[in-house]
Amino acid sequence: MGRLRVLRALFDTDSTSRTELVQVTGLSRATVSSLVADLLAAGLVEESEPDDQARPTGRPAQIITVRASAAYAVGADIGHQHVRVALCDLSGTPIWNDAVATEVDRAPGKTLDLAADLIHRALRERNVDARRVLGLGVDIAAPVRDPDGVLEAHGIMPGWVGVQPGAELERRTGLPTRLANDANAGALAERMYGAARDVDDMIYIRLSAGIGAGIISGGRHLRGSGGLAGEIGHIRATPDGRVCRCGNRGCLETVASPIAIARLLETSWGYPVAVSDLLPLIKSGDRGAVRALEDAAEEIGRVLANLVTMLDPELIVVGGDLAAAGDRLFQPMTRAIRRYALAPAAESVRVTGGRLGDHAEVRGAAGMVLADAPRVLTATLAR
Repeated sequence: MGRLRVLRALFDTDSTSRTELVQVTGLSRATVSSLVADLLAAGLVEESEPDDQARPTGRPAQIITVRASAAYAVGADIGHQHVRVALCDLSGTPIWNDAVATEVDRAPGKTLDLAADLIHRALRERNVDARRVLGLGVDIAAPVRDPDGVLEAHGIMPGWVGVQPGAELERRTGLPTRLANDANAGALAERMYGAARDVDDMIYIRLSAGIGAGIISGGRHLRGSGGLAGEIGHIRATPDGRVCRCGNRGCLETVASPIAIARLLETSWGYPVAVSDLLPLIKSGDRGAVRALEDAAEEIGRVLANLVTMLDPELIVVGGDLAAAGDRLFQPMTRAIRRYALAPAAESVRVTGGRLGDHAEVRGAAGMVLADAPRVLTATLAR
């Protein structure tokens, strides 16, 4: 238990001293010194001299940090049209990262084989023994009822109904595996490493092939009894709109996702427009593309206004394909929230772009493993 308390304290801060560890853990100075010696001998932590300017007089306290290369975690992000894998050290920094575009929704076996191949390649190319990997975190663009269970992705990822992605990848890689929804993984990453560091009440919205939200309230993820919390892409935005892939009509996803925006422009202009064309068009100031984006942002803001009224978040972080549009996206969203949400909550919430870009979800997937690293490492030392 002492090792666990010390390791948790070290994971919660970039660096600290023995004196600070005594204060944080409540353990005696002698106990902390003994435990730090054990962790140094095991190669889990390292110590260094502090910056001389930080302590100009007296004997400098040795700075203790977790040794980032002592162990690793793997993240795998399975979207509708891609697979991304990252190998991260204990600090959460990716030391290997690659993505492959592929059709996912109706090809679970091929997709899982691809993910496993990328994982094996990451370990091989970085010369990391699988025994030094604490686990594999996987996020997927579908509701996840049970992290160890079967997907029920009717209409969202139709080919994956009845598939157990976590168990399948654990069998293919030999790594203990955890599974989460992609927006929940993105929320975790932005809170651990990005724009929402240490924010306890926040919403992460992912604007990609679909629209989803990861919700953290009071420091805890809201997943719902069936893993559907945050599926805002399937809230009705217009009563007589397109039929959505979920089977309902007029869902937010049908009018405001990047795919929906590209489809609208293609219909209006009479020639093909891909999602990858949107950002260049918007950044060039194309009036049609900017108008389509702003209309979509207002629709998203109207839906978010309901969440703001119900949950009173401090921060909304926007990620996914369109986040790089910046204020052209954020300002119409913010105006809609101000107009439709309850005033006190609407006036205090901030909307900002994510800091992790395309890597948010995969880093959050690895982050699921790293969040439990102190316990796993402590158990390893006890054996």
